[in-house]
Amino acid sequence: MDSRFRVALIAATPNPQQCVYAGMHQDYSEGFVAGERDDWPDEQRAGEICVKRLLAGERGHYGPLEHAQIVLNVGWFPHSVMQQARTHRVGVSFDVQSMRYTGERICRAATGELDLEEVFYLRPEGTYADRQGKKYAYSADQRALDLDHCRQAACRYRDLLAAGFAEEHARGILPFDYRQHFVVSFTLRAFLHFLDLRAKLDAQQEIRELCDLMWPHLQAWTPQFAEWYERTRLHKARLAP
Repeated sequence: MDSRFRVALIAATPNPQQCVYAGMHQDYSEGFVAGERDDWPDEQRAGEICVKRLLAGERGHYGPLEHAQIVLNVGWFPHSVMQQARTHRVGVSFDVQSMRYTGERICRAATGELDLEEVFYLRPEGTYADRQGKKYAYSADQRALDLDHCRQAACRYRDLLAAGFAEEHARGILPFDYRQHFVVSFTLRAFLHFLDLRAKLDAQQEIRELCDLMWPHLQAWTPQFAEWYERTRLHKARLAP
């Protein structure tokens, strides 16, 4: 995994499994469930009950999971990951570096103030395979050529801005996989669905690595849901409704 890739927690519902429990409980309760809060199960027990009543046995009652939300900051991933992350109906909100207002780092890389690989992503040298299983080698010499291409593009970008070109015009000449930071918010339901889509074993390498970095946040936030998900769905591409 690229050493720069990072996922940091910004905020999260502090009692997510109880929130899911409250939503589930209100569905069939005569009373006002907030008035019964002293009688709610604790966070661990709430998670266990919700898994049993909503998800176990492929019941698939995912609606109450939408009451719990988490916000993550994702850093230094290539643009292709953002392209994939926003594809399909994932029910997720993103705020992403636009490359209209955030190109200073490209200019700094052009002048040598920043390492080129701080702003552009290239896979490490090694052996890879395409989706049909055909293997190929990415050598140190090939990677050096690609890094030089990134350097030339950064210099051209810097020169275009200096000549008065608009940022949205100049960015068109950049290699596709410049690095981007973004903030993303999930409901618990959307989080699980995102993992269904992107943690599967034939997904693009870099987005699988994003899922690997997201996973500990799910385990810490909703441990009972994470335990059930790891046992029954993780890496199996069984898409959530």
